[in-house]
Amino acid sequence: MSGRQAAARPTRWRKHVRGDDLTAVREVRHGLREVLRHSGCGPDSADVAELLLSELVTNALIHTDHGAVVTATVAARTGLRVEVRDFDGAPPLPHVPVHDDSTHGRGLFLVQALADAWGVQGHGAGKTVWFEVSA
Repeated sequence: MSGRQAAARPTRWRKHVRGDDLTAVREVRHGLREVLRHSGCGPDSADVAELLLSELVTNALIHTDHGAVVTATVAARTGLRVEVRDFDGAPPLPHVPVHDDSTHGRGLFLVQALADAWGVQGHGAGKTVWFEVSA
């Protein structure tokens, strides 16, 4: 396989996160950063992706009891897609923060504001919240 063919193949990374492990958010950010560094993703896109991933993983760990599965896929034509699957069927509720709000409730607001696309896909046992960022 030539170098050009290898570069055209999507890069995929997956991490399982236990529900009681908020320290895993840092590990997930680091893992995504490594994937993006090797994929040639620009630093601005990488910073946005890392922030949004942190928000979604934190939401999954705080609002559900069963952990999450994080998948990041980088493709030359489509950019980055990150999926955070949890095992709670309740839909996420976007919250518009107010100036005197605590730091809670800003995760989906940031995803809405900064991602090129995002959404939620329900599953029989849980849901996947995903976002895309151009590389």
